[in-house]
Amino acid sequence: MRAGLHGLRLSPEAFWSLTPAELQMMLGATAGAKPLLRDGLEALMAAYPDTLKEDEDARR
Repeated sequence: MRAGLHGLRLSPEAFWSLTPAELQMMLGATAGAKPLLRDGLEALMAAYPDTLKEDEDARR
């Protein structure tokens, strides 16, 4: 609120009508982490497959 009302000098009405994305853009915040694309997903799936270890299979 301080950044919007004091730093950006927005009126309370203007501040509260902003979406979080709009406020983030006005504050100059950089983009967050890049989205997970197919290559990244496939790497995660290879590293952490959805299979049970042999010990866990025996208990079920």
